Amino acid sequence: MKLQNKNILLTGASGGIGQALAQALAAKGACLWLAGRNASALAALCAQLPHHDRHRVLAMNSYSDDEILSIAAMFSGDSRLDVLINNAGCSRFALFEDQTFGDIRDQIRANVELPLLLTSALCRQFNTNGIILNIGSVLGEIGHPGYSVYSATKAVAHRFSEALGREQPGSGLSVLYIAPRATRTGFNSEMATAMNDSLGNSSDSPEQVAREIVISLERQQKRKRLGFAERLFVKINALVPSVVDRALSKKMAVINRFARQSTTGTIK
Repeated sequence: MKLQNKNILLTGASGGIGQALAQALAAKGACLWLAGRNASALAALCAQLPHHDRHRVLAMNSYSDDEILSIAAMFSGDSRLDVLINNAGCSRFALFEDQTFGDIRDQIRANVELPLLLTSALCRQFNTNGIILNIGSVLGEIGHPGYSVYSATKAVAHRFSEALGREQPGSGLSVLYIAPRATRTGFNSEMATAMNDSLGNSSDSPEQVAREIVISLERQQKRKRLGFAERLFVKINALVPSVVDRALSKKMAVINRFARQSTTGTIK
């Protein structure tokens, strides 16, 4: 798919990956609809983009049902949607026993409920050959200590993409899934970053992730996972999970130390 002049709705546009992705898509000539909860950050981002007058800011108070339906209503007539990128998310790095009801609900709301509701509202608003791209995480395919709820919710993104894509043959609508590994953004708490550094876990910049997402869109690549070691770990976890059990058990002292000090994440 050539992205020039395509109408692309990007959620979580005020976050680290979202901002880098907006820059990359705008450079390709796309017309962006930037959705997020930080209105000032969205406005500043839009002003920095090439041809900023072509893009629109959609500041969300809470991604309520009414706000989601109002977004869907925008894509009619000559302004039908070409690409939906479900990028908004929420993470809480902490042991499960230390997570509050609010922590759990926030992650379920941002990572499961919002993308499914938004996709439902928009699935009939696409141009021919439209694309739904769901941003998951390798942690959705590897149950990682300290990320029990996040891993569970991102597993939904994986299976939702798979199931929805299998419903679409002949419809002209494609469903893509990309799973970044650890990314150096403010989305992660200081303790999560410190844990990754201590364990020697590899990470990517938001710009690297954005480039991979753009490539996936242009090639209409159905599934992509970032990081060679992470892809290997996902395969081992699927085939011989006991190997991953043992590998992660050796890291639990470090994970516990940082998880106990972690702070709450936010929805972008």
